[in-house]
Amino acid sequence: MPEPVPEIVQLQSIEAFQSAIRKSQSALVNMIRKGANTSVIEKRLHALAVSLHMLEYTWQKRGDQPYSNLEMIETRQVIQNLLVSLEGMKEKIAAGTPQYTLIERRIRAFQLAIQAMNIA
Repeated sequence: MPEPVPEIVQLQSIEAFQSAIRKSQSALVNMIRKGANTSVIEKRLHALAVSLHMLEYTWQKRGDQPYSNLEMIETRQVIQNLLVSLEGMKEKIAAGTPQYTLIERRIRAFQLAIQAMNIA
């Protein structure tokens, strides 16, 4: 059983996923306008939505867990890949800046989502 996650970290994690989803939705719209291939961003957007749902399901007991094992495996893989990218970006940003804080929170949120999927 994992350690309890403080409520402030839960809220920050949910907000981090909501922000990532909004940014991905905006990117998707721009890509559609340009006629670009959207399969990667659609896959990421789906993984972000599943991850957010899993955090809400785990912490707030919202809804049920409707995802198959295959869907969870695919989502974990996408989130883990995004996590690697975020960790690389973090190294290039000065500590103490708003961007650094944002990336730290997003990294923590992604780690917690992977943990929630491993338990489910």
